[in-house]
Amino acid sequence: MERRKQRIKNFVFVFFLFFFIWMLLQFLAPLALPSGSVSDLSGVVGFSDNENIIQNMSFPWNIVYSSGDRLCHQRADRSLFLNGNEMPFCTRCTAIWLGLVVGLGFMVLYTIELNEKFLFAILFSLTPIGIDGIGQLFGFWESTNIIRFFTGILAGGICGMAIGIIIDEIKAIYIRKDSKK
Repeated sequence: MERRKQRIKNFVFVFFLFFFIWMLLQFLAPLALPSGSVSDLSGVVGFSDNENIIQNMSFPWNIVYSSGDRLCHQRADRSLFLNGNEMPFCTRCTAIWLGLVVGLGFMVLYTIELNEKFLFAILFSLTPIGIDGIGQLFGFWESTNIIRFFTGILAGGICGMAIGIIIDEIKAIYIRKDSKK
């Protein structure tokens, strides 16, 4: 691991900033809405189940909740509540978004080489979320929000770092092409 070079750092920082603002909006949304106005968004992934609730929200909260409605099951029993309102995403999805921010934040400061060790770290970090998700799917156990949070942040963190490495690799290819001209 080495300190990041300034040229690439700026590009990774843009991604970090985007995900940071997105994460901030997710936490501000339930705080900005009237207390107790969003209580059960349970639905199906890939489908807009809560348009009747979301259409009455002001911008940008309607965008944040609409994204959660389409990308997450939003089960109330698997979600966190702030200000008496359900968060736009379930606990695990919220933690994955937070992990992406943490992983990209780390990559703003450091460069990690894509090697066997990092590939092992990816497998190691994604295994708990896979085990927990499959165990719940087949009814072996019902996970808690604490477990969902930690498996989500671990998976999101390693994915954020992977995004940083991908940006590094793309930028390195671009720099090599420029230097050959």
